[in-house]
Amino acid sequence: MKRVITYGTFDLLHYGHINLLRRAKELGDYLIVALSTDEFNWNMKQKKCYFSYEQRKQLLESIRYVDLVIPEENWEQKRTDVHEYHIDTFVIGNDWEGKFDFLKEEGVEVVYLERTPDISTTTIKEDMKDK
Repeated sequence: MKRVITYGTFDLLHYGHINLLRRAKELGDYLIVALSTDEFNWNMKQKKCYFSYEQRKQLLESIRYVDLVIPEENWEQKRTDVHEYHIDTFVIGNDWEGKFDFLKEEGVEVVYLERTPDISTTTIKEDMKDK
């Protein structure tokens, strides 16, 4: 079984997120999503989420491409996650290009997927302010 992992906040879930999850799942048999906790988002990313961790987790668990949701609590856990969950492929958006190449040293394929054009949570939030 080929295992794939991706990471993210997945707040205000939209079709760009679904595209990422679908394309990630196509790279393997089992998709794990490491979902940023509220504390990690606030303390490390200075991001406040609209939906709580539990709400975002419930949304992700309802998507057919997602097999397991785990908490992302810090930047450093990626290296341990790939071993603990026997990951073959690490997937993330290409806005992170090159940032996770160190995982190749752990025997993991690293794939940067092109983002879905014209959609992001930031754009949605800005558009809502303008209305």
